[in-house]
Amino acid sequence: MLAPNFDQATPLHIAAADYEVVRRAVAFVNKSFRDQPEVEAIARAAGVSPRALTDLFRRWCGLTPKDFLQAVTLDAARRVLAESDNVLDAAYEVGLSGPGRLHDLFVVHESLSPGEWKTGAAGLVIRWGFHPSPFGMALAMVSPRGLCGLAFADEGEEDAALADMRRRWPNAAYVEDPIATRPYAARIFDPTTWQPDDPLRIVFIGTDFEVRVWETLMRIPMGKATTYSTIAGQVCSPKAARAVGAAVGKNPISFVVPCHRVLGKNGDLTGYHWGLTRKRAILGWEAGQVMTG
Repeated sequence: MLAPNFDQATPLHIAAADYEVVRRAVAFVNKSFRDQPEVEAIARAAGVSPRALTDLFRRWCGLTPKDFLQAVTLDAARRVLAESDNVLDAAYEVGLSGPGRLHDLFVVHESLSPGEWKTGAAGLVIRWGFHPSPFGMALAMVSPRGLCGLAFADEGEEDAALADMRRRWPNAAYVEDPIATRPYAARIFDPTTWQPDDPLRIVFIGTDFEVRVWETLMRIPMGKATTYSTIAGQVCSPKAARAVGAAVGKNPISFVVPCHRVLGKNGDLTGYHWGLTRKRAILGWEAGQVMTG
């Protein structure tokens, strides 16, 4: 991939180019975080100089590489989890629940009717397009009611990402239309546009149970975390953690509906449909937003 012309590239193009280096750095951190490697070692693994890596991370997420490393270690994840054990109860206590609740991105949501879902979204027109993001290429998918899908793809994996999303709603009509999806991508990944007086509208396409799980995910604040069993206790029963895990894995609107903030019961990062490297990157990026916001 050619480096962008920084005089002409948009902030999202720059962030997407930065992510190629970030991905290599995070992949190295995944393997060696227990050793708390020095910046020089991370930079070598990422293929850049220590100074370039530091400048890049500050530009990409507002943190130094060492701060980022700390943000995504398992020990840090466990501390976040310990501090956030009752985060969903707290969200209810301050009234952050219901169809119109606001969260980091100031989102309002609705769902397709059960009948529409059972038909495989037959008759629904979904427009899609790929756009640069801080976490690689993002596939945004919109219906007449709002954003209905958001996926990620590394270079060369775009076709697979699109096929994966299309399988979720096999009977919908799909139209490539990046002009229609570009405004959504621009808003989703630019925190300066997260305004309560202009919420992002999304639409859930899933079973009643899945929608309840996804709605619960939206109550996890940025910089916090929760567990599958805690979500299960909110949705139905703590014993349903496995079913909740399956619903979390089927979340069609990644990042906006923050399934990346769900950890294993011991604070382990566990799985992520778009890859653990990307999950660590998102959590570290969000740590930067919280620390610098």
